[in-house]
Amino acid sequence: MTEQSGLLPSEIEELARKVVEANAAAGRKVALAESCTGGLVAAAITEIPGSSAVLDRGFVTYSNEAKMESLDVPLDIIETFGAVSIACVWAMAQGALKHSNADVAVAISGIAGPGGGTTLKPVGTVVFARASRGDDAKPEGELKVFADMNRAEVRRHAALCALELLLP
Repeated sequence: MTEQSGLLPSEIEELARKVVEANAAAGRKVALAESCTGGLVAAAITEIPGSSAVLDRGFVTYSNEAKMESLDVPLDIIETFGAVSIACVWAMAQGALKHSNADVAVAISGIAGPGGGTTLKPVGTVVFARASRGDDAKPEGELKVFADMNRAEVRRHAALCALELLLP
């Protein structure tokens, strides 16, 4: 674990600082749709002075109902692929863009543990997606498995990956 001077580990704070500085320089606003990280990524960004120029808003959509109500994730995506799927986080990212003034949105969903894992989706499985306004490109998504980690470590690694995705 790295040394900590603020609320969050310094590695998260340093990356959040890069995200704020790079997006401010690019004139980009960002939004987050977080599930397993529970607002950790938005919290990291708001630790940085000047973050109000960059962070438009964050959605903490922990339940499937919240994903559907706040981000317009279709029920059939959740029923077919599950909340921890590229399809779901892509829909979450698209919903975050739709319900914000952001230029880019990142979505995160996963199984932080210690329970909830399956053979197909073990504890530590986290999915990410990034969507950009006006970009009709194919969905950008990634699945990572943070194996042999406790809940806090899974969430910390997920937050770091999400912050990386917010760099221009």
